[in-house]
Amino acid sequence: MERRQLFATERVGGRAVYRLHAVTVAVGILLVLYYRATHVPAAGEGRAAWLGMLVAELWYSAYWVITQSVRWSPVRRHPFRDRLAARYRERLPCVDIFVCTADPESEPPSLVISTVLSVMAYNYPAEKISVYLSDDGGSVLTFYALWEASLFAKHWLPFCKRYNIEPRSPAAYFSESDRHQDLCTPKEWSFIRNMYEEMTERINTAAMSGKIPEEIKANHKGFHEWNQETTSKNHQPIVQLLIDGKNGNAVDSEGDVLPTLVYMSREKRPQYPHNFKAGAMNALIRVSSVISNSPIIMNVDCDMYSNNCNTIRDALCFFLDEEMGHKVGFVQYPQNYNNLTKNNIYGNSHQVTNQVLMGGMDSVGGPMYVGTGCFHRREILCGRRFTEDYQEDWKRGIMDKTQESTDEIEEKAKSLAACMYEHGTLWGDEIGLKYGYPAEDIITGLAIHCRGWMSVHNNPPRPAFLGVAPTTLAQTLLQQKRWSDGAFSIFLSNYCPFLFGHGKIKLRHQMGYSIYGLWAPNSLPTLYYVIIPSLALLKGTSLFPEITSPWITPFMYVFCVKNMYSLYEALSCGDTLKGWWNEQRMWMVRRITSYLYGLIDTARKLLGLSKMAFAVTSKVSEEDESKRYEQEIMEFGSASQEYVIIAIAALLNLICLVGGLSQIITGGWNILLNVFFPQLILCGMLVITNIPFYEAMFMRKDKGRIPFSITLASIGFAALVLLIPIV
Repeated sequence: MERRQLFATERVGGRAVYRLHAVTVAVGILLVLYYRATHVPAAGEGRAAWLGMLVAELWYSAYWVITQSVRWSPVRRHPFRDRLAARYRERLPCVDIFVCTADPESEPPSLVISTVLSVMAYNYPAEKISVYLSDDGGSVLTFYALWEASLFAKHWLPFCKRYNIEPRSPAAYFSESDRHQDLCTPKEWSFIRNMYEEMTERINTAAMSGKIPEEIKANHKGFHEWNQETTSKNHQPIVQLLIDGKNGNAVDSEGDVLPTLVYMSREKRPQYPHNFKAGAMNALIRVSSVISNSPIIMNVDCDMYSNNCNTIRDALCFFLDEEMGHKVGFVQYPQNYNNLTKNNIYGNSHQVTNQVLMGGMDSVGGPMYVGTGCFHRREILCGRRFTEDYQEDWKRGIMDKTQESTDEIEEKAKSLAACMYEHGTLWGDEIGLKYGYPAEDIITGLAIHCRGWMSVHNNPPRPAFLGVAPTTLAQTLLQQKRWSDGAFSIFLSNYCPFLFGHGKIKLRHQMGYSIYGLWAPNSLPTLYYVIIPSLALLKGTSLFPEITSPWITPFMYVFCVKNMYSLYEALSCGDTLKGWWNEQRMWMVRRITSYLYGLIDTARKLLGLSKMAFAVTSKVSEEDESKRYEQEIMEFGSASQEYVIIAIAALLNLICLVGGLSQIITGGWNILLNVFFPQLILCGMLVITNIPFYEAMFMRKDKGRIPFSITLASIGFAALVLLIPIV
C-alpha cells in the first residue's frame, strides 16, 4: 500500500485570469515605451525631462517583468500533522533552537526571555529540544534574565501543556486579557501570573540599575564570567548550561524532563571581525554540535515568539516526507507581527510578501531564507550539497550520550566560540552562514539553493511566529534601509542571482531573488517621477499625451489596472482599503528615503569609503509614541535626514499643484487642461498621499510632529529645486 504524503501542494487559483491581465499590461507597457521613443520633443521643449521619463519607465518595465516571476504560478503548502503522528509517533528527531539577541537596550531582556520560554514550551518531547540563546551584547543582564527564566520554566511549561494554552509566550499570553482564566482555576492562573510578574519586575529592576544583586550572583557560577573589564566588544567566550535536559535530573514542577537551555556569548576582541549575526549563528552551530548536535536547527530573532505550539511537528512533515522530504533543505515561515495597527500605518504587515511573493518563489525552487522563523537541516548549514542518494541520520542527537561533566562540555564549547577558531577555515564561506554582506540570510539561502536543495514556505492559518514591528517612521526606515542595502550589495557582488545562480537554479528563481536585490536602485526613478512631472506642470512643459489623444489610453490603462490589481491583491491577503492606501504612501516614502540611502551606502562600500555596519532596530518606544502609533498618527519627532527628503517632495508637489492649477485657470481652462491633465492627476494624487506630512509640518503640536528645523530646511531646499529648468 502506497504511503500518503505528509504534505500537500496546492496551486493558487485564478492564474489564467491573472496571466491574461499580465499580458494586457505588458502590451500597454510596450505601447507606452513606443510612444516615449517616437515622440521625443525638440531641444528646449522638455527633451531632457522627456528622456528622463523614458529611462524611468524603462526601469519600471524591467522591474515589473522581474516581479512576474513570483506571480505566475504561486503555490501553498499544507502539512498533515496527523499523518506524521501516526507514522512516526514519538520517533522524531531532536531539534536545536537558536535565539539571537544583540543589544539589551534595544532588545530588553524581558522581551528576549518571553521568546525563549515560548520555544521551550513546544508541543514536542522536551528531551528532544535544546534552546540556545546567543547574546552578542555579552550582557550579564541578559544572562541573569535567562537564569530567572530557567527557574520560571519549571512552572510555566507544565502549565502550558496541562491546559494546552496559546500563545506560549508569557508576555503575550498575560497581555491578552483575563479570558484565559476559564482554562484553569483562578487560583492557579493568578499564581502563575504573579510569579511571571515578579520575575519580570526583578529583571526590569536589574536592567534599569545596570547591576545584579550580589546575593543573586551566588546562585549560579555563570555570573562569575563577568568582571569590571568585560565589555560588549571585548570579552572571553561564555557558555553556560542553565538546564541540562539530557542528564534526566533537570525536571519541572511535575517531575517531567525540561528542555536543555544554554547561554552563549561568543568571544569578542576589538582586533578581530565578529561578522555580526552571521558570526553569532556560526558560533551557535559549532557550540551546539558538542552539546546536543540535533539534525534540525531552528532559528528565531529574540522578538519573534512562538505563536503555535505545533510548529515543529508541521515543519517535520516536510523533512520526513518519504517522497519529497530528502530534497528539502529548509522550511521558512513568514514574518508576522502582533502589534500592527488596523490600517497598517507604516506598511509593515508584509501580507502580500508572505502570501504571494514567497508562495511564488516556492513554486520555482523555494522561498529565500529571511533570517528568522526557519528550520534548517544541520548538514546543509555546514555546506553539504544535495544528492539523490542522500540519507539523513535522524537519530543523531538522540543517542549521543556523553560521560563528560557539565564543566567539561562548557569548556569544550567555549573553545568553539573563540574569535580565533575560524581563522584559516572555511567558516563564513563554504561552511555556515556567509560573511561579508549585511543580508547574510539571503545569500546563505541562495547558496543552499545553488547546491541543489529546495526550500518550502509554510504559512499556516495560525501564524507560527509573531514579532514586534517598528512603531515609528524612523525605525521603519532604518529597517528598510538595512534590508535594501544588504540585498543590493549582494546583487552587485559575485553572488548576484543571475551570475551565481546561472545553470544552478531556474531563471524565474533568479528573478525572484532579484526582486529584493533591486529595491535600492528603484529609488532613482521613483524620485524622478515624484519631482519632475510636477515641476514640469508648474513650468508649463507637457510630459504626457494630451487627454484627447489616443496615446493616453495605454498610460491610463497601465496606471489604473496595475493599481486595481494591487488593491485586489492587498484586500485578498487581509489588508484594509485604508491599509492599502497607507502601503502606497510607504511604498513611495521607502523608495525616496531608505532605498536611496541604501543605494548610496552600497556605492560608498564599493568605493571603499565606508565599511559594513549593522544597526539593530529598537524594540522599545516611549509611552507617548506608542499612543500615537495606536491612534495611527505618523511619528516623526527626531531631526532625521530622511524627513528632509520627504518634506521637500511633499512641499514641491503642493506648490506645483497650486501653481499649475492657477496657470490652467488663468491661461485657458479647456486647452491647458487637455494638455496637462495627466500631470495634474499625478501631482494631485501625490499631494493627497502627502497629507499626513503637511499635517506634521504645519498643523500638529505634539512631540511627534516634524521638527520646525526640518520644515524650515525643506522650504529652503524646495525653493532651490523650483529653480531647476525643465529642458
